[in-house]
Amino acid sequence: MLPPAARLRRSEDFREVMRRGSRAGRRRLVVHALWASDEQTVTAVSSPGETPAEASSSLPTPSPLPVCPTERSTADEPVRPSRAELTARNVRAGFVVSKAVGNSVVRHRVSRRLRHLVAARLGTVPPGSSLVIRALPPAATASSAELGADLDAALRRLSQSPNRRAAGSPERTHDGSAV
Repeated sequence: MLPPAARLRRSEDFREVMRRGSRAGRRRLVVHALWASDEQTVTAVSSPGETPAEASSSLPTPSPLPVCPTERSTADEPVRPSRAELTARNVRAGFVVSKAVGNSVVRHRVSRRLRHLVAARLGTVPPGSSLVIRALPPAATASSAELGADLDAALRRLSQSPNRRAAGSPERTHDGSAV
């Protein structure tokens, strides 16, 4: 189960992650990620009366995670962080499963599977980050293993290139022209 401290709930939070974060699409889902460094940059630049250098110097630095010797992980299953660790890390995730995926029963099944998969992987996400996982129609017939493989591939791609928009490439419209 995904603890309440690790959930995105407000539409403003979803909107911010989807607009300012980076995106990685797969066959069954799309993952939007706003990494902690992106959020801090946005906060630092948007603070009135401070220069970005002054604002970034006042940002809190994440504390290292405590190691729990009783938790063991196998090669296939990552260690699930405790509720206290999640609260301290402030990693949050939200889900979008539209009617295009299927009826109510199918949508809830997909969201339950995704919630379980994301809860197991929150420990691999940088502290302070936010994720939005959007299910696509093929997710309705996918197994948990297939959804997990897509989620892992999307998270791996996002971790390799945190935010291409911030790297200087302009946003593009559907016809390919720069905005």
